[in-house]
Amino acid sequence: MGGRADQSCTEEVMMSEFQSWRRIGRYIDQRPGLKRFLDRILCPLERISKGAVFDCRMCGQCVLHSTGMVCPMTCPKKLRNGPCGGVRLDGKCEVLPKVQCVWVTAYARSQRLFWPHEIHDLRPPVDWSLRGTSSWVNALTGRDQIASGCVAEPHSALQVLNRNGHSA
Repeated sequence: MGGRADQSCTEEVMMSEFQSWRRIGRYIDQRPGLKRFLDRILCPLERISKGAVFDCRMCGQCVLHSTGMVCPMTCPKKLRNGPCGGVRLDGKCEVLPKVQCVWVTAYARSQRLFWPHEIHDLRPPVDWSLRGTSSWVNALTGRDQIASGCVAEPHSALQVLNRNGHSA
């Protein structure tokens, strides 16, 4: 056995796990008291653990997995989809010239992960109403998904380049 059969089985398991997490999320979402309780319990744990390790800013919409485990909210301009046009030639930040650009660090670290392609994912704008809430609870309940009416396509910056006849 191998190849497509293994991939199909893996995809089925992942989809089953995803559906289980979504069921748990719907259960929590239907119980506002439980959601508040989990937020109250998990928020301090998240702030301590992710704050110490990743300098997390508690935006409530964590994207560490797709930014090389670097919190993009540490960017002085709060950019979530890559560097601004002012990154210096030495990789330093335009706003804080003594500091390495968050996105230079994010790109370098993302290339060492098992999912380096996710650095190219386009992330939705921050929903500031979620600031200070647990991204773990928000991810489970789907509260971290954009609800502003922004178009979800394209999914990756590479898709934009390819559609316009450019190669990465």
